[in-house]
Amino acid sequence: MYPELSFRGFPDIASRMASASVGGMDIRLDQRARDRLTAVVAGLAMVAGLATLVVGHGDSGIRLARSGDHVVVAEVQPRSAAALNGLQVGMVVTRLEDVTLIEMPQYVEPDPAMPSPDPITGEIPPYEPTIAPERATPVPIEPEFLDALLARRPIQLVAIQPWDVQATAPTWAVELYDDGTDDIRMTLPSFVLGVVLLALIGWWLGSGRAGERVRELAAPLAVATAVPFLLRPLEASWSVPLLMLGAGLLVAGMVPLALALLERVPDPADRRLASLASAGCAIAAAAIGVLAATIPPWYGEGLTRWALIAAIPALPGLAAAAPIDRRTGNDGLPTPASRRLLESAEYAVVGITPAVALASDSTPFPFLLAFWFVVVLLAGRFTVRPLARIATRATLQRDLVVAATEAERARVAADIHDDALQELTLLVHRLDAAGDAEGADMARTVSDRLRAICGDLRLPILDDLGVGPALDWLVLRIERMAGGEVRLERSDVTRPPADVELAFFRVAQEALSNAVKHGRPPILVRYSTSSGAASLSIDDAGIGIEPGAGEGVDRTGHFGLLNMQQRAEAIGAILDVRRWPAGGTHVALEWRAS
Repeated sequence: MYPELSFRGFPDIASRMASASVGGMDIRLDQRARDRLTAVVAGLAMVAGLATLVVGHGDSGIRLARSGDHVVVAEVQPRSAAALNGLQVGMVVTRLEDVTLIEMPQYVEPDPAMPSPDPITGEIPPYEPTIAPERATPVPIEPEFLDALLARRPIQLVAIQPWDVQATAPTWAVELYDDGTDDIRMTLPSFVLGVVLLALIGWWLGSGRAGERVRELAAPLAVATAVPFLLRPLEASWSVPLLMLGAGLLVAGMVPLALALLERVPDPADRRLASLASAGCAIAAAAIGVLAATIPPWYGEGLTRWALIAAIPALPGLAAAAPIDRRTGNDGLPTPASRRLLESAEYAVVGITPAVALASDSTPFPFLLAFWFVVVLLAGRFTVRPLARIATRATLQRDLVVAATEAERARVAADIHDDALQELTLLVHRLDAAGDAEGADMARTVSDRLRAICGDLRLPILDDLGVGPALDWLVLRIERMAGGEVRLERSDVTRPPADVELAFFRVAQEALSNAVKHGRPPILVRYSTSSGAASLSIDDAGIGIEPGAGEGVDRTGHFGLLNMQQRAEAIGAILDVRRWPAGGTHVALEWRAS
């Protein structure tokens, strides 16, 4: 990977770029499509949870069959209530749905239970309970009636080990007296909490109270936080199909938030790595969840599933929340600390919140998530908001500087045009009339140079025709100074806003000037626009930008790079300056409308 200088504009520009990289490929997903996906996942989770609560019945997880004269356990689902109670395949059923199939030896207390003491000695004679019947005795049952019992879903039964059928004394037995319905109904508070979280988080973030950067994340975050609670009834059913459905929906609930956070990772390499890691976690979590429904529980399963599912949105969130000035060496300009801290805090909190919700969907389920929300609110109140005010002031000051600079450029251009150029024009006419051809040529040369300076300061063609024609003019002018080929490739079907056009032209002006000074021809300029987007790139064939050129530009004198960065930040664009491995500098500017 070649070193690069990555200059990022306002953080919300990444949220406007609806793209995510999976497997090295960019997936374009607009806001409407992502909202539809989010709504579908939320609807499926709510319907599945509510339907299970209303009409769901627990699955005992066993299947019975005849084996000779006995009824035996033919199958036990690994995670069913029967398995939890200790039922095993091959055990013999002695009692089924209050119907005795085998009379087992039981202790029978003597009558009376306590013998009377001896009237002379006062001693209580020893006694022992009797056993009846003396051995296990099958109870005759009509075959039709027994078949009807076996055709029903077993809810209550008592079973013994097969070798205890010949026992002559009471034996250990496994009892099952629970259809699981009560366990499902007990998840109603969790389901209601999920609905409340879905509504409250969606409303709070959607209203903009938590900041504009996370406003578009309202629906995905609400769904990712609420889904673990909405699916609790499915987990309590012990039904293999419902367990598999719940595992799939739980992973699906994290996907929209992961996609939304991936769109906010500015660096393509970071985005690609985060998307691959998130996709791998999603596939592994879904596979383990589906497989776990059919095999016995294993040590560390809960922690493994939690880590994989939580990582689906957490990894993109942490990737989007790049640390302040994380780059070292020759890796570029640091972004303002206050703004990066705000962006990092918001995206990190959004990515981690579903992990807290996943850890809070069991006892003591509301308290951990409530504690997390309290910490986030307090941190926002006492740290994020003050920093937000600092960042806002810094942004306002930067915009004022840019506006004042442009106003001063326009004033100087107007003064030159209305004063010096007019005087020079009159001087040219007088020299021509006086027959001084040499003096007239010198005056024309000075006049042409002043007009070029006016064009640099304030270009009328930019206001009238747009960036494309202005770049045509600029490339022709630069080509004369470069001493080699300077080519422009245009595809501008629409015009972006005026401030965006001005920033694009100034960046191109600075980049071409640097290409002439520090690079060499051929120089290639590409400019393209589409509905709500524009991109610009300049490539030269020089030795490339020096390592560390972007560090401390305000101290080292690289004000051209600083100026381009400020122009990009002013319109919320991404500026990328890098050195190609084979030599040459690449400057790219990318803008997306909000």
